[in-house]
Amino acid sequence: MTDTDKYGLGADSPTAPGEFDQAPRLGPRPNERPPVPPQTAAVFGRPAGVEGAFAPSDAAPSRSPQPVVSNPDPVLREAFSRPEGAPDTLQRDPDADAGDVDQTPEPEDPWRDPDAAASLSSPAVETKVPPPPTTPGPKLGVREVLFDRKVSWQALAVLAVIAVLVGVLGGLIGRLTAEVTSPLHSDTVSLSGSDDDNEGEPRSQVARVAKAVEKSVVMVDVRLPNGGGTGSGVVIDQEGYIVTNNHVISMAANDASAKLEVVFSDGTRVPARIVGRDIRTDLAVLKVDNVDNLTVAQLGDSDKLQIGEEVVAFGAPLGLDRTVTSGIVSAIDRAVPLRPDETSDTDAVIDAIQTDAAINPGNSGGPLVDDQGRVIGINTAGLAPNGGSIGLGFAIPVNEFLPVAQSLIKTGQVVHAQIGVNASSVRNDQVLGAQIRNVVEGSPAAQAGIREGDVITKFNGRVTDDADELTVAVRTAEIGKPVKFEYWRDGRTFEGTVTPAAD
Repeated sequence: MTDTDKYGLGADSPTAPGEFDQAPRLGPRPNERPPVPPQTAAVFGRPAGVEGAFAPSDAAPSRSPQPVVSNPDPVLREAFSRPEGAPDTLQRDPDADAGDVDQTPEPEDPWRDPDAAASLSSPAVETKVPPPPTTPGPKLGVREVLFDRKVSWQALAVLAVIAVLVGVLGGLIGRLTAEVTSPLHSDTVSLSGSDDDNEGEPRSQVARVAKAVEKSVVMVDVRLPNGGGTGSGVVIDQEGYIVTNNHVISMAANDASAKLEVVFSDGTRVPARIVGRDIRTDLAVLKVDNVDNLTVAQLGDSDKLQIGEEVVAFGAPLGLDRTVTSGIVSAIDRAVPLRPDETSDTDAVIDAIQTDAAINPGNSGGPLVDDQGRVIGINTAGLAPNGGSIGLGFAIPVNEFLPVAQSLIKTGQVVHAQIGVNASSVRNDQVLGAQIRNVVEGSPAAQAGIREGDVITKFNGRVTDDADELTVAVRTAEIGKPVKFEYWRDGRTFEGTVTPAAD
């Protein structure tokens, strides 16, 4: 069967002119609907008794209860509700400013619109209406101006009289006070000092000591091509011997080009020579020649010195010659070490007198005298952490420097006592003293049985709390004379005897 046969057309069917071959039309489909399920009919069907599209008005109460929409949450209502004053539409203009208050249009300005019609406006300047003219009133008097007509003429007269009386009284008082008060300047005043019959006499003990000793004190001046220094000294003999410190003349002793001079209290400058010096006691002796009428200092006894005794220090601190300071003896037998430095080769431990009399650089070598003007020491050192005096000065006792000065004058050298040991200070919970570090073979210490490690706590009756104390105690002992000492060894204390020898 051909394709046309299945549509009911034969192969030989003629085609009308102007027509094309078309597919046959289909017949109508059967109007059959599938049954509606009861569940769907219950949801989407008409209520019972309703035939048309809308229920009659009397059928509304018979309907089943419908859901009630509650009031929205205030936050959601504020977020999603229409703005206040917005039109009652479903959508608002996105370009519109919702909630904005309409602005009153500004009045039209004809000057800005060329096409505007001519109009009249208010004048540029408001014309003020002049006030009505006033007629001048009566003139005001004093009573009206000052008291607003509240004071009578009689009261004004009384006030005027009181004012005159006050003025007169003030003038009289001013006149009287002007005559009583003296002027600031005067050409009749003559100033003068007191007339003292004992003008040349010292009026204090320090002044008397200063007058008695000042001529025996000299300033020692050392000058080098590239520097120098100053110190002090005291005349101890009529032949021109002067005692001072070794560290004062150390640069002159070690440099042949140095110039050494002494300056007396009257300003006389004289060359000096070094007689001898001792680095172990920091003492030196100088000599000046061809000087007449030398004033020799009076020497005292330092063994009789008492703590608290008044003393006076002489010298040239910081190059200021003829300087006097006073104080007291604050301690005795104070072991003070003096070490070498760039300007001095002194290596000593002195058994010093401690004083609070100001001792500064330049006082070295000057005398320390008692209240009777007797030399009891040679100013040697000052404890000055910041470079100035703090009330701790030290002097070599006269009883120690006299033998050294005598030996230097006789032989130019000094012999010291020694026992042949080196020691260091020790301080712990077991012992306090000078611990022996080494003992020279065949020395007095070796013969006395002293060993390395022993701690000497007492020597020749003097407590030796450290190595400096032992050095002073040994040096001040007499050569060849047995000396008792105490020492600590292995937790026990022993006694011994040693005979110092010459160094």
